[in-house]
Amino acid sequence: QVQLVESGGGSVQAGGSLRLSCAASGLTFSIYAMGWFRQAPGKERELVAHISRSGGGTYYSDSVKGRFTISRDNAKNSVYLQMDSLKPEDTAVYYCASRLTITTTTTPNMIDYWGQGTQVTVSS
Repeated sequence: QVQLVESGGGSVQAGGSLRLSCAASGLTFSIYAMGWFRQAPGKERELVAHISRSGGGTYYSDSVKGRFTISRDNAKNSVYLQMDSLKPEDTAVYYCASRLTITTTTTPNMIDYWGQGTQVTVSS
């Protein structure tokens, strides 16, 4: 049974930092691309960042580029999202996601596995 378990969410003031972690089990982690999506109240789930199987390729949405960093440790079956210079508009539930390949055109319905989500709240 595949499980993706996120941790590290919380409440922070604008300008602060948080580091999200996602631990995967039940799958061959190194053959899956990994991504982070987020969903704010009343909005669609959107792709924030993704990372290739080896970690050599990354992508960021324009809204987080230069502030967020995605990384992975295949030895630990884990993916991370370092979030710096947080803004109130970053407030959302953040989801870890896996699929054999993730690109800029990957939509939520194409994802193979999801984590349960972790809440990030940024106050002004």
